[in-house]
Amino acid sequence: MNVDLHCHSTASDGALAPAALVRRAAERGVDVLALTDHDQLDGLAEAHEAAHAVGIGLVDGVEISVTWRGQSVHVLGLRVDRRHPGLVAALAALRGGRLERAQRMASALTAAGIRDSLEGALGYAVNPASVGRLHFARHLVASGVVADAKAAFRHYLVPGKPGYVAHQWAALTDAVRWIRVAGGQAVLAHPGRYALSAGALHDLLGQFRVAGGEGIEVNAGSHSTDQRSRFASLALHYGLAASRGSDFHAPGEGAELGGPPALGPRSRPLWQHWAL
Repeated sequence: MNVDLHCHSTASDGALAPAALVRRAAERGVDVLALTDHDQLDGLAEAHEAAHAVGIGLVDGVEISVTWRGQSVHVLGLRVDRRHPGLVAALAALRGGRLERAQRMASALTAAGIRDSLEGALGYAVNPASVGRLHFARHLVASGVVADAKAAFRHYLVPGKPGYVAHQWAALTDAVRWIRVAGGQAVLAHPGRYALSAGALHDLLGQFRVAGGEGIEVNAGSHSTDQRSRFASLALHYGLAASRGSDFHAPGEGAELGGPPALGPRSRPLWQHWAL
């Protein structure tokens, strides 16, 4: 079964509308898809209609932005109740900081000689409340400042570069609690992307587990073969289920829907006991 539990639509920073995203997933052989927009649930209703039409399973999800020891990490909430008032309110409050952060990013880019970046980023954000770094990256590419989105991040949008600004997101324990009270399962997203020492990673996983986290993204779209093996071992060590997700955002940008390898025999799939 091809299960992809991490992707994004135009409700946050994806390039495809929820219905188009679901249709693309079906065309690529995905059997079960989770839509996990950043701090946002608004695309799920449309995605469900499309999933019913094309005959694939859809999991209600969200990717929550977290600040842990001064670094941004992401926690997926899977099988959440998208109408749960506590989760809805918490995400609305979290999104409230996105436009303010974007304004600060634009000021920083202006100081670096790049003008009108906020207007450009908003031009790519179907939902302005969910404007983020990838929207700025797309503007920088379209403006000819960089060749591709990876270069935009590498030269402008990561810590230490001109367009990066620090921001305080949710606490790890709060993000996991919001997911759990909404009936969902908390999964640490793409751990291979975090610049953490081995000791810090162990601290993060230990705190995540104590908080009620249930899974870790072992086969993420951005993970190398060595990383997949490493996180499969860490999942076993911490008693976490293994998840698989492309983190798809747009055609030609990173991993494709349904693309990561299947989980290995050592991994306990997060969806093992789901009624699929």
